[in-house]
Amino acid sequence: MRNPVDRLTAGLPHPLRVAIDWIVTIVGAIAIVLAIKQWVVNPYRIPSSSMEPTLHCARPEDECLARFSDRVLANRFLYHFREPERGDVVVFETPRLAVERCGAGGTFVKRVIALPGETWRMANGVVFINGRRLREPYIVGGRRGNDDAPPQKVAADHYVVLGDNRIHSCDSRAWGAVPESHLIGKVFAVYWPPDRIGFR
Repeated sequence: MRNPVDRLTAGLPHPLRVAIDWIVTIVGAIAIVLAIKQWVVNPYRIPSSSMEPTLHCARPEDECLARFSDRVLANRFLYHFREPERGDVVVFETPRLAVERCGAGGTFVKRVIALPGETWRMANGVVFINGRRLREPYIVGGRRGNDDAPPQKVAADHYVVLGDNRIHSCDSRAWGAVPESHLIGKVFAVYWPPDRIGFR
């Protein structure tokens, strides 16, 4: 059975038919890659130390532990099937206040800490959710800091996100909770550098 391109180019000279077939193949492959990036999986680079040591950034930037920044993959369709969960490391578009208060905006990577409807606070760097201390094994050494934040109820369809390296993270403490509509996806794997490849 002949494909549509063969049928449409049947009367053309052979070299022209081959060229058209190659063009259609290349355009189709590019379209598939772009569709995967848009709706399924997208790569991101970790540019800062806000998620150290969970996700590495490259020296000589302040607090970075690695020679190369981690490159991660984010699942873009997962949150169409389930809500974000506490502990998820997420990629998101920052709220407008991030530019004003952090000097940077665009796409950030942080960890989901408090969920819609919960009340969260911070005392001497320790997070409490609905009055109970949150266990955070991903914070290592002196990276917790000693910040305080008053009790705040998380609005519907919003999430509090914080970096694992609290002393070098500009996050929900500075600009508030992130609307669910700003979430791009959940980080599920590191694909570069080779010694860091694995699922998260």
